Amino acid sequence: MEMIIDPNGKASANSGVYGLPYNEENSKVVYIPVPWDVTTSYIAGTHQGPEAIFNASEQIDFFDLEYKDAYKQGLFMQKEKSWIKTLNKKMRTQAQKIIDANEEVEGNKTLEAALKKVNDASKKVNDFVEAECDRLLAEGKIPVVVGGDHSTPYGAIKSYAKKYKKDFGVLHFDAHSDTRIAYMGFEHSHASIMYNASKDIPSIKKFVQVGIRDFCEQEYEYTKKSKKFDVYFDLDLQKRKLKGEKFEKIAKEIVSKLPKNIYISFDIDGLDPRFCPHTGTPVPGGLDYNEVVFILNTVVQSGRKIVGFDLVEVCPSGDESDEWDANVGMRLLYKMTSACMASQKIIKKN
Repeated sequence: MEMIIDPNGKASANSGVYGLPYNEENSKVVYIPVPWDVTTSYIAGTHQGPEAIFNASEQIDFFDLEYKDAYKQGLFMQKEKSWIKTLNKKMRTQAQKIIDANEEVEGNKTLEAALKKVNDASKKVNDFVEAECDRLLAEGKIPVVVGGDHSTPYGAIKSYAKKYKKDFGVLHFDAHSDTRIAYMGFEHSHASIMYNASKDIPSIKKFVQVGIRDFCEQEYEYTKKSKKFDVYFDLDLQKRKLKGEKFEKIAKEIVSKLPKNIYISFDIDGLDPRFCPHTGTPVPGGLDYNEVVFILNTVVQSGRKIVGFDLVEVCPSGDESDEWDANVGMRLLYKMTSACMASQKIIKKN
């Protein structure tokens, strides 16, 4: 029996994500909140992202000029796992010892012990995310990680790569390359996820990175030498636009590099910081919100399939009256949800 939802009315704050009345069983899309930002090396707080997105989501308007009624398919956000929140707080203290250290970890027993604890805890969280995504995919649902820092979707990418073994790639929106090798010794640093995925998940055919504008020389050389990476640096994108090149042409070129089955990993700092001023590592430049929407639509129009996605690094302001970051995040999350289902022919385009 289809639930009766008034899309023109005010969402209920007492209901689930986006004010919807669904539960996990009757939802096509299940958002997995992962309140984890242990290895964040600049501004902490992204562990509060999932809760902030949930709280802001009741402000959504479901009518969309591009996609038809994604909300009718059932959208549900799980409750945050208390053990992850507790472990995050505990391990953040351990990680801070290393972040603040003025000496090498190797040879310092205190720092070595702290690093091992953090790496073991990160693996525990990754294993949980992977197992949860495995379970939901087996049930025919679309699991979506909502971070947390950018280390959190690693298990999800592994899970999707197992299901879509052939012709599978990652579309990565970010200010950062995230191809550092165990940054600061953290094996699953937020700055290392794409390096880890490229090294540990051989079935990923292609990584297409968009908006990259903050990276080290090692990362630049790594992605340049790897045939798996196509990088659209923000500097190059801006030059092309400033010289008068149509963004439609740029978007089609980006999408042409992607295989048939696509997982989107979206770090909110891929956007211009005016859309996410409190994110953990903001960088000048970046994509406009509508440019991202245009690329998503271009993916759908191309006939490619968005099999899954994540949204990470949304960090709320310390001011409770300022929901801007979460507001942008929840709208982007809904837009990606719609594009994902449209690409899978679950819903129609308007």
